[in-house]
Amino acid sequence: MTAAAAVAQVARAAKDAQPRLARLHREAKDAVLLAMAEALVDRADEIVAANARDLEAADAAGIAAGLRDRLALDVERVGSIAQQLRDAAALPDPVGEVMRGSVLSNGLELRQVRVPMGVIGMVYESRPNVTVDAAGLALKSGNAVVLRGGSAALHSNSALIAVLRSVLAAHDLPEDLIAGIDEHGREGVDALMRARGLVDVLIPRGGAGLIRRVVENSLVPVIETGTGTTHVLVDADADLDQAEAIVVNSKTQRVGVCNALETLLVHRDIAERALPRLAAPLAAAGVRLHADDAARAILAAAGTGAEVVPATEEDWDLEYLALELAVKVVEDLDEALEHIRAHSSGHTESILTRDLRSQQRFLSEVDSAVVMANASTRFSDGGEFGFGAEIGISTQKLHARGPMGLTELTSAKWLVVGQGQVRP
Repeated sequence: MTAAAAVAQVARAAKDAQPRLARLHREAKDAVLLAMAEALVDRADEIVAANARDLEAADAAGIAAGLRDRLALDVERVGSIAQQLRDAAALPDPVGEVMRGSVLSNGLELRQVRVPMGVIGMVYESRPNVTVDAAGLALKSGNAVVLRGGSAALHSNSALIAVLRSVLAAHDLPEDLIAGIDEHGREGVDALMRARGLVDVLIPRGGAGLIRRVVENSLVPVIETGTGTTHVLVDADADLDQAEAIVVNSKTQRVGVCNALETLLVHRDIAERALPRLAAPLAAAGVRLHADDAARAILAAAGTGAEVVPATEEDWDLEYLALELAVKVVEDLDEALEHIRAHSSGHTESILTRDLRSQQRFLSEVDSAVVMANASTRFSDGGEFGFGAEIGISTQKLHARGPMGLTELTSAKWLVVGQGQVRP
């Protein structure tokens, strides 16, 4: 059987299985999620052993440190992944929620209610946690899911999916509600993108190349998640104690994720005080700074010990996913806003300031999915927003924008109830 035929068969099975899930009440779905969490913990050693095989191959291939961190699992991380399922179980069920309604003058009763999308296709890279997050959120929102997590995480994803499917079977639900197609490689992705009519929506999550390939080639409707060329602006009136903590956290708390800081903008009026203060802890964390001329001059005079290299035009558009940071001194808020408009991927930006007028301008004028003031960009996350987990962060403007949780995995339909009315 060809990869295209095999993926079509998987998608058809998921589509046929989904109505069973759509009929379940919240209590039944939550019971499955909690059982999945328990099974993951119980079988953590098995999952970690499978992950070790992927890590061995990744190390042999010379994978970057940030990407390796995203791939790696240990017992503690498996426990955290399981907790995401418990968190999702604790959330309200969006399915059946009445969004709006009315009674027309002719007596027709109208209700618009949330319904599952049907079958969700996920294409992502080297992130085993996404396998469980996507499956759990899909299940809670009444959707089947077809997962393509990439060859780098083949053994990890296979082990995780096997655990989740075993729980479905134990609860007398079709295992085809959760399916993986990693073994079919790039041909599998191509087949998934052509599965219009079987897959209702495709969500790519990963690097710019992966996302662009899916957006440009998919026949299935796509919700575009974005890379994170994320900015923090240290404004002229920033609290430098806060700024130091926020900048270091945004950049170093976890580097291989899309909400990690990639470009630091510093207002000229505070740059001589702020840059040396910020560079020291960044250097201690191993961060190399790609600085413009003005920033390099200030850092050289201050003797911070930071590794500083000249920034190129390409640096302003890079998602490093590593201990690298672009740094630019801006004349004022206007220049900062212009730089963000020119170089942001539309993911997350934050301003650090005590000036409420600057704060309001930044929050109003920056056109990104998540815009912050005086907070780390690492909070741009579905779990942190209280969604239980996230299936991705959408940087597009149709259907969903920002961290996507349960609600964003639903569509809507109108229910119309009459008593024999006909249209005159």
